[in-house]
Amino acid sequence: MTEILSAIQKSAIRIKKAIDVKDIGYSQEQNSSGETQLQLDIQCDLIIEEELSHVFSVHTLASEEKEDALLVNKEGKYLIGFDPLDGSSLVDVNLSVGSIFGIYSGSFSGKNLIASCYVVYGPRVELVFAYEGKVKLYLLQSGEFEYVKELRLEEKGKINAPGGTQQNWEPYHKTMVDGLFQEGYRLRYSGGMVPDLHQILLKGGGLFSYPCTSDKPEGKLRQVFEVFPFAFIFELAGGGAIDGKENLLLQTPKHVHDTSPCFFGSNYEIERVKSTYASV
Repeated sequence: MTEILSAIQKSAIRIKKAIDVKDIGYSQEQNSSGETQLQLDIQCDLIIEEELSHVFSVHTLASEEKEDALLVNKEGKYLIGFDPLDGSSLVDVNLSVGSIFGIYSGSFSGKNLIASCYVVYGPRVELVFAYEGKVKLYLLQSGEFEYVKELRLEEKGKINAPGGTQQNWEPYHKTMVDGLFQEGYRLRYSGGMVPDLHQILLKGGGLFSYPCTSDKPEGKLRQVFEVFPFAFIFELAGGGAIDGKENLLLQTPKHVHDTSPCFFGSNYEIERVKSTYASV
């Protein structure tokens, strides 16, 4: 696992340099979801693939930017699903973006996730690594990641980050979101999963939600690359992660690009979601 973390750190340093360029225009390619890829998406995907392919313990790589998984080493032990640059469309307006990694053993299912990691590229480059019961924060300083502290969520937070277009929400979901605002929760939503969830973790708690909607009945966010890794982190940090009713890590996708509704937060907010969705 040390070699995998080291490879992720090397990838992050290279990606930060790739972000700091003038031209981040669109390519002529599309990813697995039919979205036109930024040149930066493709470059970050190649950087991560190159770094992780050098790790002998890595068996398979699956990227959000590619349709199929890639066998790296048949003698390897771990499968890694990653989103090379989550929120890449925010780069041109200079908002924070990130990379997400899920490290699996056996297959790409929630129960087989043994570690996860994400990197935030913002005013500072920070890395969060969840493994062996702890969620640790690292900061990039002078070309190296230095340990900062362990992250823990409080029982109740103050941040509300509701995803999805409101006109496509179900009425009961809107009632829940509005209720949290009436309790004094603050709206914090950038449109980037990594910076929004990172803020909730560092500020002690709150709720990030991306529900099923009329235009995305199965949710928008991908289980292997986005949902499972953050579910793992939030649970280890003392919070919860559900699809509205059930634990997200109990899910097994049929395809690496399957999606799911998802809610991540402190225990108070997760119980609020459960009570809202109990009768749905």
